[in-house]
Amino acid sequence: MKNSDALVIIYGLASATSWGAGDFIGGLTTRRVSVYRVILVSQIVGMTLLLVLAVLSAEPLPAFDNLLLGGMAGISASLGLAALYRGLAQGRMGIVAPVAAVVAAALPVLVALYTQGFPSSSQLAGFGLALLAVWLLSIAAQGGTFTRRDLRLPVLAGIGFALFFVLIDRVDDAALFWPLVAARLTSACIFGLVTIARRHPEALAAKQLGIIAMAGVCDAAGTAFFALATHVGRLDTSTIVSSLYPAATVALAWIVLKERFKRRQWAGIAMALAALALIAL
Repeated sequence: MKNSDALVIIYGLASATSWGAGDFIGGLTTRRVSVYRVILVSQIVGMTLLLVLAVLSAEPLPAFDNLLLGGMAGISASLGLAALYRGLAQGRMGIVAPVAAVVAAALPVLVALYTQGFPSSSQLAGFGLALLAVWLLSIAAQGGTFTRRDLRLPVLAGIGFALFFVLIDRVDDAALFWPLVAARLTSACIFGLVTIARRHPEALAAKQLGIIAMAGVCDAAGTAFFALATHVGRLDTSTIVSSLYPAATVALAWIVLKERFKRRQWAGIAMALAALALIAL
């Protein structure tokens, strides 16, 4: 395995862990606070962290087209989040979460196959196992049937997240933090307008702000690690490994909330480990 391949997996796993932790913290907070306010505050905190990292690293301000790509990525992520939470609010979590996750992971793989060529056969097998692992780790208990209309919002959410992955991968290698700052700034503006329109004037308690800030830090860290992964390796490998974030969310629910793993979640974890082994070959 090349050093760059190892770095992609390390950065990808760090991204998945950070994103999974952020989702867990944010999910707990939205039980008491409007989801749009949680997203808004977390985006502002994440933008601030990324801005500090950009300044401390003395990264030069990139060309405008890189900032534009970052802004477009922020719009895509915002649309993905809006569709995701709209779908979750309709009570079809068992459909929305896994479909959005798989679409978000699969589309960048197709883009990479077209722009970067085919990876090795073992990596392709690993990608397939990883997509199945993401599904098994994301899916919740569900009953009844669903129609194609029920797939509209999760597919839109997945496309929004997938476009974010693809656009961030397109920025120059020398540009890391500034495009991410542009993405967070755009997203914060969008959700700021949504929050104003929904009229949530109540102030957040200091404890709530602290918890939401933690979610924002985790989300920003996950995004930064993903950008690092795409800088040193292929888009498909970076996206697939980073998309294993539901494993971290499930693990934290097991540790903190004492939730018990379902059989399909254990199967998902086993498949994720097998997928990582195949991708690393």
